[in-house]
Amino acid sequence: EVQLVESGGGLVQAGGSLRLSCAASGFTFSDYAISWFRQAPGKEREGISCINGKDGSTYYKYSLRGRFTISSDNAKNTVYLQMNSLKPEDTAVYYCAAQWGSIAGNCPPEDFYANWGQGTHVTVSS
Repeated sequence: EVQLVESGGGLVQAGGSLRLSCAASGFTFSDYAISWFRQAPGKEREGISCINGKDGSTYYKYSLRGRFTISSDNAKNTVYLQMNSLKPEDTAVYYCAAQWGSIAGNCPPEDFYANWGQGTHVTVSS
């Protein structure tokens, strides 16, 4: 059974940093693509970044490139999202999602992913 467990969310002041973790189990990590999404209150879920488990290649939502960095530790079956220079508008529930296969060129939309974590809350105060 595929399981994804996010952690690392919390309350942080604007300008601060957080590192989110997505611990994966139940599948061969290198066979999957994993993405981070977020959903702010009253808004639709949006993609942030994605990574190929096979080769570690990464892709980003253009507007978040530079502040957010996705990485993985295949030995720990964990994907990370380092978030720097956080802004109040980054307040959201952050989710990781996984799907068998590879990504090329751009992060797939959320309907590509069959497996989702429960989310972790991030609140950025001004």
